[in-house]
Amino acid sequence: MSTLAEHPRPKRPALRTARGRKTQAAIDAAARAVVARKGILATTVADIAAEAGRSTASFYNYYDSKEAMVREWAMRFQDEAAERARTVTGHGLTDRERVCEAAAAHWNTYRHRLAEMISVSQLAMVNADFADYWAELCAVPIAFFTEMVKRAQAQGNCPHDDPHLVAEAIVSMFNQFCYIQLGNDRTDVDDQACITTLANIVYRAIYGKEAS
Repeated sequence: MSTLAEHPRPKRPALRTARGRKTQAAIDAAARAVVARKGILATTVADIAAEAGRSTASFYNYYDSKEAMVREWAMRFQDEAAERARTVTGHGLTDRERVCEAAAAHWNTYRHRLAEMISVSQLAMVNADFADYWAELCAVPIAFFTEMVKRAQAQGNCPHDDPHLVAEAIVSMFNQFCYIQLGNDRTDVDDQACITTLANIVYRAIYGKEAS
């Protein structure tokens, strides 16, 4: 299995200058905009360069390919996503509050790192390395929800469910819902309504009492 940590970020001379950092930031911003509209599979280096108002040669000063760019993006935001996940493991939260925090953490990761999430998930369909990266990124929320289901079962909830399968179903639902709501440059999304919807679905699935 390939992990993000096995692919150290290349050190390029251009990044040592303020101009180089500014140019890379412009390329990254352009790439994120194009990916949000078209997805990574339909995006070309020429698309990114045109969006940034620069040549394709400029892109290759910073990245060897669009896949290398996405790999570096994922490495940059991996720690950020893990930090968001820590907010849902604090003591003193009720079951409802913990579910709401988990929904908000996942939504906000997608909201603030939309291009990364779209890119890694789509490349995972055609590239074995990225399939491993996607599994690695999803492993944290899956582990969290697995433990949540186990705790709920100790309280008499969802007694016949497989905790890991429930967790995988929840995270898959979260990912698809976030993609549908936030992809394609949508500007009419109500963040709180979406977070509340995700939280309500998960809470009912895990803590709702089955009818006798």
